[in-house]
Amino acid sequence: MPNAAPDPFTLAVDCGGGGIKASVLDAAGTLHAPAVRVPTPYPLPPARLVETIADIAATLPRADRVTVGMPGMIRHGVVVATPHYVTRSGPRSAVDPDLVAAWSGCDVRAAVEARLGVPALVLNDAEVHGAGVVSGTGVELVLTLGTGLGSALFDGGTLAPHLELSHAPVRWGMPYDLYIGQVERARLGDGLWSRRVRRVVEGLRPVFLWDRLYLGGGNARQVTPQVLDRLGDDVVVVPNQAGIVGGVRAWSMAH
Repeated sequence: MPNAAPDPFTLAVDCGGGGIKASVLDAAGTLHAPAVRVPTPYPLPPARLVETIADIAATLPRADRVTVGMPGMIRHGVVVATPHYVTRSGPRSAVDPDLVAAWSGCDVRAAVEARLGVPALVLNDAEVHGAGVVSGTGVELVLTLGTGLGSALFDGGTLAPHLELSHAPVRWGMPYDLYIGQVERARLGDGLWSRRVRRVVEGLRPVFLWDRLYLGGGNARQVTPQVLDRLGDDVVVVPNQAGIVGGVRAWSMAH
């Protein structure tokens, strides 16, 4: 696959459990067209995701390369495991063993490149989000608060191998995904949920000893001001649209 143009336009695709958003950005990371969002279709085998991306791309200006952020453990563009897309009808529905088999070891990067005819970069969605917000100096951790918990770690602007923190138990045997995910936020309300976010941040602080922590994702803005004040100056809330903007910067940060 040939390298993209010197000042390439990038199709940035943010694949979530509930929706798939995309836009085309110029080399500076500025939107070249308004973002398009479609509901995530289920059931979703790999070929259907690729076709959904191609359908969205057809409605947007032509791009020289594509960045795809998707949930789960992605290594070198290959899916090791992905949570929502192996279910019959979306997050928290029954897992389909056939979809587990279809996604395991799936080379999404190769499939997207073959379908769209341009170079592709496929990463965990929190990693693309992080690429849009990190400063590029020091150790920077990005946590995205949404359906579950996403994470990405950068050192000097270079992306570290992905860790699925979301599956580790945090309290009462609950994984992070459940403990501070959307279902628990809706059950507890923002006040009590925000205290859980603070407990998670303080629990991870001695593990990473970050220079800066960024809280992003759709629920980051629901963290209460009282909790934010207590988290410290090294914790910053960032806008959710970074999941699109990071599609450009991710090319220089990933290895």
